[in-house]
Amino acid sequence: MANERYSENLVLKEMGVELGENDFGFVFPQGEADNFDKIEKRLKEMGGKPTICSLDDYDTVGTGRAKPEYIVTFNNDRNTIILVECKKSTKDHESMEKNMPQKYAVDGALFYAKHLKEDYNVVAVAVSGTSKDNVKVNTFYWKKGFEDYQELKKAKDTILEPLNYLNLVEGKKLERKFSLQEIRELSQIMHEKLRQIKISEKDKPIFIAGMLIALQNADFRNTWNNINSFNSLVKLMIDSIEETLDNSDIKREKIEAIKSSFRRIKSNEKIKSIPLGENGSLAWFIEQLEMRILPMMNHYEYTEDALSIFYHEFIKYSSTDGKGLGIVLTPKHLTDFMCKLGEINKQSKVVDICCGSASFLVTAMGLMCKDANASEILEIKKNGLYGVELDTDLYTLAITNMIIRKDGKSNIVCGDCFSQEIYNNLKNKHLSLGLINPPYAQEDKCELEFVERLLNILEPRGLAVAVVPMSCAIGTKFKEVRERLFNYHTLKAVFSMPDDIFYPTGTNVCVMVWEAHKSHDSSKPTFFGYCKDDGFVKRKKMGRIDYYNKWEDIEKEWLDLYENKKVVDGKSALQCVTHEDEWLCEAYMKTDYSTLTQSDFQQTVNDYLAYLVKNGDVYED
Repeated sequence: MANERYSENLVLKEMGVELGENDFGFVFPQGEADNFDKIEKRLKEMGGKPTICSLDDYDTVGTGRAKPEYIVTFNNDRNTIILVECKKSTKDHESMEKNMPQKYAVDGALFYAKHLKEDYNVVAVAVSGTSKDNVKVNTFYWKKGFEDYQELKKAKDTILEPLNYLNLVEGKKLERKFSLQEIRELSQIMHEKLRQIKISEKDKPIFIAGMLIALQNADFRNTWNNINSFNSLVKLMIDSIEETLDNSDIKREKIEAIKSSFRRIKSNEKIKSIPLGENGSLAWFIEQLEMRILPMMNHYEYTEDALSIFYHEFIKYSSTDGKGLGIVLTPKHLTDFMCKLGEINKQSKVVDICCGSASFLVTAMGLMCKDANASEILEIKKNGLYGVELDTDLYTLAITNMIIRKDGKSNIVCGDCFSQEIYNNLKNKHLSLGLINPPYAQEDKCELEFVERLLNILEPRGLAVAVVPMSCAIGTKFKEVRERLFNYHTLKAVFSMPDDIFYPTGTNVCVMVWEAHKSHDSSKPTFFGYCKDDGFVKRKKMGRIDYYNKWEDIEKEWLDLYENKKVVDGKSALQCVTHEDEWLCEAYMKTDYSTLTQSDFQQTVNDYLAYLVKNGDVYED
């Protein structure tokens, strides 16, 4: 039975508990429920699990001692317990008649439950398998004194925290602590399952968005799991999406555009062929989002970015890294840093005219609401956030991102930021902060023209913070736009960012900070920061992550250098520039030679040689 220990340890890990005393109550192993006389009495009476025993047979008992893997009790609910029965192999999960408690996990869990329910409300959890990748889980609720149990179908193949089992049986919202690892694991699993059923790269994020919108509808949450027909479930989802969007003050034509994105699922033969109770079915996707992701947003330590991080991670596993949907993924720590450069506060009125899936607006909302009271939060969500997105599918993601934050009145429009109507509408909103990651390498507009458009929309002295390719900071490109920008606006700062910040794409970028409607004074210095090390490292299947937890301190240093206009060799510079000059720290800072090593010298030589080869500047004599 040694291998069964893996199943038991998996349960402890996923429940987030320790043996013995916990904050919520106690976890007892092998039926050792000390000081719980009624539990001990029932376990003694039933003995060990018999080989054969039907569910309605209360007379057949085993010899020896009853040893369920775990029994969980609660300090605040003395009438309810959880029992867990484990098997190492998924082949031993459940018999046809549920009458072989010694051999099968489900059968054993129900055998214990039918005796213990004489004194308690029993949540019986049957687990088989030794890892999250292959685990089978069925959960049952047998109310005290009742003849029949009910299966908690929403908890299928999912192990919950103990208090969430109570929330589940009482119909309350589940709560889970934020876990980046959990989000990444589920994102990868979901992406792979959608690949297997041939959902296109373009439709994958929309598919997820539809379920998230539907799950905002209480009737959908309460009824979807009782539907046995694929077509009926799709219809319910589309109806729930429409009702949710109707209640969000979104225009009718936008609702129809969004709904059409989800109707495509009806024609996907592969997902239609998967029974709703199986992994990879439509019901499975809904269940995973409801049970594993949304609860993170209900936790008392609520992290408002859980859903945007899930989107980010989910799209990242695409083979095109979001390009199939036209997304340039802006790393979360970069959006946060840029908001702080924009001096964001609860009075800010924020706009992103190329908002994509609304990651800037989501980050801004989280920071603005952090120190706001209830009425201020309502005002922020109603009148503090504005967005424009041209692509209908991306617009769908943006709307979803705001709806799941109870922000149905957010002012996001589907359209062209260069249209006069949208310009006039935004111009009247007295917007104080613009955030933008404009589309790169467009045929008709360069990135700086999007920045210029954003600045023109802002009120005087408003700030615009933009992440753009480094080519925008080179004096030989975009001369006319650069000159216009300096004629009407002030370049306050430019930060050279890590070369791989958008990994796995190879775009080198800088972050510019502009002040609107104040012509640039070239006799006054602009701040330049050399921010090439953000502490992030690459990890297999995880991309760039803050593995060593360095980012918080690094961000503080960058902000301090900028806010106090400090010049530090190798890190920052102050320089007076014109529109014809280079706008990068590399051109003006002094080298800190104390940090240089032989490997730095070798790397520079290698980089230079690679540059010569790439540009055809190496010739043979």
